[in-house]
Amino acid sequence: MRRDVTFTSQGVDCAGWLFVPDDLPEGQAAPGIVMANAFSATKEIYLSNHAERFAAAGLVTLAFDYRTFGGSGGEPRSQIFPHDQLDDLRNAVSWLGAQPEVDTARIGAWGVSLGGGHVMFLSAFDKRIKAAVAMIPAINQWENFLSVMPKEAFFGFLGMLTADRQARYAGGPVNYMQLVAPPGQMGLMPNEAYEFYTEAQRTVAPDWANQVTMESLEKFSEYDPTGPIHLVSPTPLLMIVAEHDQIIPAALASAAFERAEEPKQLLMLACQHTDVYNVEPWMSQSADAAAGWFVTHLAPG
Repeated sequence: MRRDVTFTSQGVDCAGWLFVPDDLPEGQAAPGIVMANAFSATKEIYLSNHAERFAAAGLVTLAFDYRTFGGSGGEPRSQIFPHDQLDDLRNAVSWLGAQPEVDTARIGAWGVSLGGGHVMFLSAFDKRIKAAVAMIPAINQWENFLSVMPKEAFFGFLGMLTADRQARYAGGPVNYMQLVAPPGQMGLMPNEAYEFYTEAQRTVAPDWANQVTMESLEKFSEYDPTGPIHLVSPTPLLMIVAEHDQIIPAALASAAFERAEEPKQLLMLACQHTDVYNVEPWMSQSADAAAGWFVTHLAPG
């Protein structure tokens, strides 16, 4: 069973879907899972593939749009400030824990890509989260940029962002960059992401906007979600990594995982970054591993 829900985060209404197990007895509370979405993605972009697996495993699951995205409020649109999204996740945990179907003492967090980074960062500080799954997670953004461009090019990119800040300070408009673009055109992410997002827009998410504010990129490039990864423990952490990831290098993820403390588990899948969303067998392998992790670690004490 899926129903539309809304919760408030810092005065902004966030739109979500709540998945409730069909066989949950009336009056019984089950574990709850908050889903943290990817960079610029809306809940329509395949989150239900994993959420339905979680609900089938007996987990009440909340998927939602961050502020300024999808059905949620907030201006300017397509603004990605990592710490604002972390606030949205904190408020999602608060809202979910207050639902009658949810045992507030058994809440887990699942995140994909940038959301996977958010889950690890938040789990280090918000111990309401009792189990965490980070799928193809963001690691350290400046190191990620430097893995695909020389330092001089990175500094040039930062110069473009500071020029945009200077223009906005003088009263200029909010400027945007395309997230993805065909080969030969300027986009933030590689061709794999272009094919993924354009197909999702064509099929399941027609309202997805191929844009991100330039100011977002300033905040994003400074974000290190795994800086405090050693503080996630004693919260159990499952990290799911794509071996052939062209967007977030598997080597960065593996190095971060080494800094995490027990209990932890690394699942390496021989696929690309976007395969885990909706391509078999990777989608089922990642969803089933995450569901099993939550069932094990959110069992009644």
